[in-house]
Amino acid sequence: MNQKELKELIEFLIEKDIAEFELERGDVKVKVKRAGEQTPPAHDPRYFAVHSAPMSAPPSAQVAAPSAPTAAPPTTKEQAAASRAGLHIVKSPIVGTFYESPSPGSPPFVKNGDKVTAGQVLCIVEAMKLMNEIEADVAGEIVERLVNNGQPIEYGQELFTIRPA
Repeated sequence: MNQKELKELIEFLIEKDIAEFELERGDVKVKVKRAGEQTPPAHDPRYFAVHSAPMSAPPSAQVAAPSAPTAAPPTTKEQAAASRAGLHIVKSPIVGTFYESPSPGSPPFVKNGDKVTAGQVLCIVEAMKLMNEIEADVAGEIVERLVNNGQPIEYGQELFTIRPA
């Protein structure tokens, strides 16, 4: 198992919120165990922890006083559905790795705001060392790319939103 495969495995486990995983392949054995919200074990001098505070806000702004109860804000899925009304969603037909360009260093096939035609290549999904071109099934304008370059994707995962022409 090489470093890239190990990195993809860890990203997949984090994405799926898997707490513990063990893999044995030949003489290689990998065991990944994520720390949960549990009480920390007694101090072991062989290990130490590094804690860092978020840098986005000053410490005084990190703790907010509870406010009066308000109506529950819409969930992220509800917000996404409302904002995508009238848009066409391009979904992945296979499991694999998303690539925005034909080769590293090349410009992406499409960017937000680009006009596309039906049949135009939007991206590549690598599956089992095969490069599968994903094409637009409608003509229109690319509104948003929903995945990152090099990200593992699943069957049916949303890749792009297109405003039909």
